Amino acid sequence: MTEYKHHQRLLACLLALIFAAPLALAAPADKSKPNIVLVLMDNFGYGEPGVYGGGVMRGAPTPRIDSIAAEGFQLTNYNVEAECTPSRAALMTGRYGARTRLRPNGPPRDLWYGISKWEITLAEMLSSSGYATGIFGKWHLGNAEGRYPTDQGFDEWYGIPYSSDQAFWPDSDSFQKDAGVEFTYITTSKRGETPEKHEVYGLAKRATIDREITDHAIDFIKRRAKAKQPFFAYLPYTQTHEPVNAHPDFKGKTGNGSFADVLAQTDAYVGELLDTIDKLGLKDNTIFIFTSDNGREGVRRSFGSTGIWRGTMFSPYEGSLRVPFLIRWPEKIPARQVSNDIVHAIDVFPTLANFVGGDIPQDRILDGVDQSAFLMGKTKNSARESMVIYLTSELFGAKWRNWKILLKELDDHYSVRPIAYPSIYNLIIDPKEEEPEAFYLDDTWVETPLWRVIEEHQASMEKDPGAPDE
Repeated sequence: MTEYKHHQRLLACLLALIFAAPLALAAPADKSKPNIVLVLMDNFGYGEPGVYGGGVMRGAPTPRIDSIAAEGFQLTNYNVEAECTPSRAALMTGRYGARTRLRPNGPPRDLWYGISKWEITLAEMLSSSGYATGIFGKWHLGNAEGRYPTDQGFDEWYGIPYSSDQAFWPDSDSFQKDAGVEFTYITTSKRGETPEKHEVYGLAKRATIDREITDHAIDFIKRRAKAKQPFFAYLPYTQTHEPVNAHPDFKGKTGNGSFADVLAQTDAYVGELLDTIDKLGLKDNTIFIFTSDNGREGVRRSFGSTGIWRGTMFSPYEGSLRVPFLIRWPEKIPARQVSNDIVHAIDVFPTLANFVGGDIPQDRILDGVDQSAFLMGKTKNSARESMVIYLTSELFGAKWRNWKILLKELDDHYSVRPIAYPSIYNLIIDPKEEEPEAFYLDDTWVETPLWRVIEEHQASMEKDPGAPDE
């Protein structure tokens, strides 16, 4: 072989290596199946991220969370339910939490237990569409056989089955071990296997669990990317539910207290997830969502922020119902979009189903609507202009466009306060819901569309046979 030909072959080999390297990091070949990363905060209010008026105003800048808005769509009227379990049920099923409680033989359950095995979850829909599915964090939708996340469509799980307030128990001086109360444990499982309990979820583990959730999720993403399989990574973080304890790496970092430290910590973890997606060459084919299950905590000593809105979780007010929602999908969802149109957590299921070509269940009522055209900038307005408001299984009111009707009000102690007439608020004029519009006679026309929303929903609930008893 001549020296010239030898150099040519060597050059060809080098070029092949250069061009092969990016291919090793490429997204799965099937571009119709975008990866999905869904970050769900716990009791994280509207006023926390910088793009919602928080960030530095809350003691900690949030540049990585804010970057999702810069590269995608920010919703300022994204709504959830007023408590953890019904809100997560709505997100996972595309159905109002009250509907997932309906049973054919008797009234709804008195206490929130989760979702029945009959419900079809977001993970089950995506799994049926060829996705690897992983949950890393808090489930809170059932903790008995057949109700764990790996019974409901997830391939693997690392996290806790219940709520973080139980992390107080192991460290409480008044805890009585003979009371028949079981601690919460870090739990892992894989599809088809019995969940395994690991260390007790006490205050020390409370401070480190979101770090571990992030690490497990990044490992999952890397494994699925290497296998070239589309994936759904669901990260229901445990912060900022009480107790708000920062990881030792972040404790005292901001100088503005534990809540600001956790806000800085969360921003850093979100940044790690974004960087992982980017470095793996998956950015253009990954839908990344950042949102929350509820507004700020409903206890007075909580230092969370609902921004300009009234109230906290456990209430029918906007501070309970409106939370951040940011979504990024480069070249599919135009950057720097902001909208104040109504969108609800129940819309996530049908929207993602449309994005991935998944099947929508036809044997039950789905309350969610497909928002894909809206998010992709193909239509100007949301596909939804109304929603109903529940506290547990009690219907409290409805929203229609910028208006809201409440059939009942709460006092400062979260007790129902009787009112002679329903309260009607214009949320543009009165975001704090301080002055019912019923006092202004020129606005009473809005009662008609508001009552229509309630009546149509009630008729739908009456016709719903409910889930089989399981």
